[in-house]
Amino acid sequence: MSISIKCIGVLTSGGDAPGMNAAVRAVVRTSSFYNIKCVAIYKGYQGLIDNNTKVMNPRSVNNIINKGGTILKSARCLEFRTPEGRKKAFETIEKQNIDALVVIGGDGSFTGAMIFQSEFKIPVIGIPGTIDNDIYGTSHTLGYDTALNTVIDAIDKIRDTAISHNRLFFVEVMGRDAGHIALNTGIGAGAEEILIPEENMGLERLLDSLSRSEKSGKSSSIVVVAEGDKTGKNVFEIAEYVEKNLPHYEVRVSVLGHMQRGGSPSCFDRVLASRMGVQAVESLLNGDSNVMVGLKEDKMILTPLDKAIKGKSKINKNLIRVSDILSI
Repeated sequence: MSISIKCIGVLTSGGDAPGMNAAVRAVVRTSSFYNIKCVAIYKGYQGLIDNNTKVMNPRSVNNIINKGGTILKSARCLEFRTPEGRKKAFETIEKQNIDALVVIGGDGSFTGAMIFQSEFKIPVIGIPGTIDNDIYGTSHTLGYDTALNTVIDAIDKIRDTAISHNRLFFVEVMGRDAGHIALNTGIGAGAEEILIPEENMGLERLLDSLSRSEKSGKSSSIVVVAEGDKTGKNVFEIAEYVEKNLPHYEVRVSVLGHMQRGGSPSCFDRVLASRMGVQAVESLLNGDSNVMVGLKEDKMILTPLDKAIKGKSKINKNLIRVSDILSI
């Protein structure tokens, strides 16, 4: 292994996701294992600009593996998008003697990391942290598994009410550009229909499906809707249209919102974050840069950051077929 890296900086950026703390813990402790100094950067790229940093050791990350959110905080940073802002950030890098960066976040965070690396030639490794699972180069992003379990728990509770009152519930979940959460939780919760950005079902087909469900004897139904679905302008418009055309249904809407990002990470996310944190540090020591750590067939892989950003995670088409079969 190379010994040229003596100090690694770590930051979390973009939307928070369960498992980020576990990843920070892994980066800090792996750095210590290899006798490398680790500097935590608070509030993402804004912390780099403001020199909001702290040297971490293994005891600094005690008891955070089970915590949701990120102890390093996260913030949107418009200033980092400017050359002047990035120059200030690099001044912090020099001041703290940071030799390489580990960036935990999504595609926006990785875009910033790529630009920063190209301008100042500092090695950068990305760890994908987003509940949407919409990053190319990994089967799972940090927080995705936890979000699935959070959504499933919420839908199970909503179904109790739907059954009790013979209601049709539209449940909106996160997924602006990708329907992974909606598709998997819809199947897991036994939803009658699932609306995702990748498959425009159309309002008339939705009406036909719900009519068939009613005729088959279903007195209540759950429709899971990804926030980026193109069936209508929004979930409330879809619900209004259905209520108008299927008056026998008593329609309700539940938007789960930011609760999907919170909560203690699942065991899967804790293990994944730990593996990714170790791999990120060891990859830097092996001379890798401008790549993202990912999971494929239970093995750690590296994907160039530009491919991770520009590539598109694909929906499992077979899951759509499974949903269609089981929703009769």
